[in-house]
Amino acid sequence: MASKRVFVVFVLPIIFSLIIGSVVLGGILQKPDRELNMWPMSTEHGISHNLAIEIIGLSKQYSTTEPVEIQVQVNDSSFSCGDLYITIYASGKNEVITQGGFFEQCMASGNKIIPVDEQFSETIKTPGSYEIVVEMVSKQLKNISTKGTFTVK
Repeated sequence: MASKRVFVVFVLPIIFSLIIGSVVLGGILQKPDRELNMWPMSTEHGISHNLAIEIIGLSKQYSTTEPVEIQVQVNDSSFSCGDLYITIYASGKNEVITQGGFFEQCMASGNKIIPVDEQFSETIKTPGSYEIVVEMVSKQLKNISTKGTFTVK
């Protein structure tokens, strides 16, 4: 009799939870443009809405003579200093077009805009669709990132 109680109280709820969880997850992943992202840091479309770090000044479209100039705003108070990496990829490919590193960026009190006293500016001469990824890595190796997309015509 005790083994039936153990089965009903402990084992049966685990089995039902796994079945229901699998059905729900399977249904969600069947929707278009959905993927299983275990570490959600950003989205694929336009500028992501990661509140810890944001891209400032990114336009949706540039000409081949116009430089891509951005700044980054860090809203996470646990990041007082860190290294900033900005990488531009050809959209849909893992081909790096350009990368910039700004080391030991410390946010002054009240100013959370980086790079401090520097500027990321890059002119892309080949028309196409591009993705820009911004990542901030703290001295404790904690990182936050976001990305955005733009086109060059």
